[in-house]
Amino acid sequence: MRVVILFGSEMGTAENAAEAIADELTAHDVSVYDMTDFDPADLDVADFHIIVCSTYGDGELPTGAEPFFNTLDATVPDLTGLRFAVFGLGDIIYGDTFNRGGEIAAEKLTALGAIQIGEHARHDSSTDIRPRDMARDWANTLPIPALLNT
Repeated sequence: MRVVILFGSEMGTAENAAEAIADELTAHDVSVYDMTDFDPADLDVADFHIIVCSTYGDGELPTGAEPFFNTLDATVPDLTGLRFAVFGLGDIIYGDTFNRGGEIAAEKLTALGAIQIGEHARHDSSTDIRPRDMARDWANTLPIPALLNT
């Protein structure tokens, strides 16, 4: 099973977290893509997808994720059987919009039939925990071996 990591970022933090996740999953065939460079038509139900997404502005998707999700909204593909996990980034000081970018990504994918796997990670930049460190720890909790047997 191939693991496809897609990141949507504004300032590069999601890209750094995506690379840290990839570093932890070297036992698998892992590819990392900026969402601006990935065609949603290339989503493959045989792959496991990891979405790493920051939050921008008033709880919106970052600029780097907008084209990807706008294409999904416009084409409305059937993603039944696609499995994904989400590592979101945000800052708790924004209250109700904390980590909203990752939540929007998950909502859009599940609305198209995809299935979210594992814990939805929500990094808080107000803490002393570095996103790369949390991403590494989170990557090791993903049930990828179990997915290989399904």
